[in-house]
Amino acid sequence: MNASPREQLAEQLAEAAAAALRADLACHERALLVVSGGSTPVPFFQALAAAELPWERVEVTLADERWVAEDAADSNARLVREHLLQGPAAAATFVALTSDHATPEEGVTEVAGRLERLAWPASLVVLGMGGDGHTASLFPDSPELALALSTTEPAVAVRTPSQPQPRITLSADRLHQARRHLLHITGDDKRAALAQALTGDDTRELPIRAFLSCPLAVYWAP
Repeated sequence: MNASPREQLAEQLAEAAAAALRADLACHERALLVVSGGSTPVPFFQALAAAELPWERVEVTLADERWVAEDAADSNARLVREHLLQGPAAAATFVALTSDHATPEEGVTEVAGRLERLAWPASLVVLGMGGDGHTASLFPDSPELALALSTTEPAVAVRTPSQPQPRITLSADRLHQARRHLLHITGDDKRAALAQALTGDDTRELPIRAFLSCPLAVYWAP
């Protein structure tokens, strides 16, 4: 049975991610992979989990997270544990973006401390994007967007009217601290949003624009 375009894309992305990690592990003791949540990356996670890598030297964290329990159905950490940290990849070190604090505002300092201990610059940041042009939890309607785009702190607590849960996100500055950036998107709506983003430079209107000035490999399928 032939693989669908999205499955083929996931395999290509997994090959690119594994190659990036191998290249950096050849000259560094540890390598950091930053991934995004949502439904789009699941086949990519499953393909990458099978890659032959010294996973015990790989660190994995998220670009953003909902402030929910790690076992909640909409937790990005749960998604990573169930689909990426399987088989050989179970040996990787995963660093979550939540804490036992009641709110992300209370927990952000603890999470930031965890992030600072990782192997920056990241080997690879895999971004996603919504139809509204958001990436990570950098949402156009978020009161914290300006802070998240400008701060040198590694993480920012975020609340946004369009989303039901408060969130924590890596700042744009921290997401920029990577040797490679990939954008993984599917569907015509997201292709249209990216095309619109390429026609202007207002990052507050379409936050994905904050990453279009660095080399960004786009992986898209219908």
